[in-house]
Amino acid sequence: MTEIRNPILPGFNPDPSIVRVGDDYYIATSTFEWYPGVQIHHSRDLAHWRLVTRPLTRAAQLDLRGDPDSGGVWAPCLTHADGQFWLIYTDVKRRDGAWKDSHNYLVTAPSIDGPWSDPVYLNSSGFDPSLFHDEDGRKWLVNMIWDHRQQGGDKFGGIVCQEYSVAEQRLVGEVRNIYRGTDHKLTEGPHLYRRDGWYWLLTAEGGTGYEHAATMARSRDLFGPYETDPKKHLLTSKDAPEALLQRAGHADIVETQNGEVYLVHLCSRPLEETRGAAPGRVVGIHEEDARRSPLGRETAIQKLTWPAGEFPRLAHGGCVPTATVPAPDLPEHRFAPEPDRTTFGPGALPPAFQWLRSPDSARLFSLDARPGALRLYGREAPGSQFDHALVARRQTDIAYSAETEIDFAPESYQQFAGLIAWYNGFKFHYLAVTAAEEGQRQLTVLSCPADWPMLRMVQPLAAPVDLPATGTVRLGCDVDGMTLRFRYALPGADWTDLGVTLDQSAISDEAGNGPGNNFTGAFVGMAAHDTSGRGHHADFLHFNYEPR
Repeated sequence: MTEIRNPILPGFNPDPSIVRVGDDYYIATSTFEWYPGVQIHHSRDLAHWRLVTRPLTRAAQLDLRGDPDSGGVWAPCLTHADGQFWLIYTDVKRRDGAWKDSHNYLVTAPSIDGPWSDPVYLNSSGFDPSLFHDEDGRKWLVNMIWDHRQQGGDKFGGIVCQEYSVAEQRLVGEVRNIYRGTDHKLTEGPHLYRRDGWYWLLTAEGGTGYEHAATMARSRDLFGPYETDPKKHLLTSKDAPEALLQRAGHADIVETQNGEVYLVHLCSRPLEETRGAAPGRVVGIHEEDARRSPLGRETAIQKLTWPAGEFPRLAHGGCVPTATVPAPDLPEHRFAPEPDRTTFGPGALPPAFQWLRSPDSARLFSLDARPGALRLYGREAPGSQFDHALVARRQTDIAYSAETEIDFAPESYQQFAGLIAWYNGFKFHYLAVTAAEEGQRQLTVLSCPADWPMLRMVQPLAAPVDLPATGTVRLGCDVDGMTLRFRYALPGADWTDLGVTLDQSAISDEAGNGPGNNFTGAFVGMAAHDTSGRGHHADFLHFNYEPR
């Protein structure tokens, strides 16, 4: 193996935190409103990764009910010291307006597989907390501090530092503001390192959009003053709109067993059709002056050079990330590929799948109610922040096909279930089995293509497609960059295209005029809704996801 191809974690995998334990590498990434919380991937060569755990699995650790879209778990930090793993995370309960309700917690475990402890509450002063284990054994929490008094968009008040007492399981001592950032502003995502007699502080700046950057500063003293890198940004794509990896920033550093240094960072890959467009958030769905990234914020890796006492640099020069980087001097270690076809059995969901917000998964779905099926219990409407029966996997490819087979007998138009391409409650395309007022089972398309607050009812034909009163229906979608097309098939019949092309670029971070910025990524999966409150169920017999 001579090179690593980026991104190393495709699809929605932002805010990477990396740690090496012996010959093993682990990356923790944000999961926002998706449950269970925090994704942790494992590698032994920095090129090939597999998902090994999502450690926040129970209500005592995490309850996301009521959290807004793109709230929930932000920017975890994974470290290893004193024979155990330490995982810091934020649960953001409010993210719009002058205030942020961002509560920071710590859990620990003797191994990456757990058992993970109940959480220790730390603070709520800001987000992006990180735990630094100093050489003398003391531990320090750093996080950005939120200053609601500031006017405009920059309410980022700097990076604060406070000691964590293991014995008392709480923060102790003075809170010190150690770094105010640069004129690029929006300073967040701190990680501290000790190297060559210096404290090195790596931060993210410029927001998480197309002005994003990673900035390094250093000090001889933990509490500063910190000297910013004379070149300012270690990593950014803000001045390179032609680069494959955009929105580069929020980074962390790891050193291999052989002394090589690598940096992992978030990035996104705008669709080819939109890559040359001007950056910025879309004001309306029909705007054509913004890039679109349905895969959301992904994780990439770059090789660094870091001579003693000097600021680190990208090994290939400059500050723009590259799509391929030299591989470390480590044995290649591949994992078995993820299967295209998923079948369902008793126990846990297959690893690729998550659901939304609720720790009470039994209220939303069951793998035991019908052998070989995933049963979803119809709950609240699409976009509910409390009780939403949606089970899905990340879109990890620009082009893919997905299929499922549903057994569902709705009793009214308030009951609907099927195949869904999902970003959040204001961005989705939904091929749903439902019923007319007369009880006739029908197939229809529901679409909210980022034009909040309207739900657009897309009628692919003059009327919804009538279905037999009973029996399964196969549902499929084909995504190719900016477009999505739905299809269906009855038992023993060929696929029928519904004849409508939907805007898949609307299922992206940048699209939409709904409230707030968006930080997640596109999913595709299965959903069941019952706004009558009767909890009518739908059974899904399998799920296929295949890159194209």
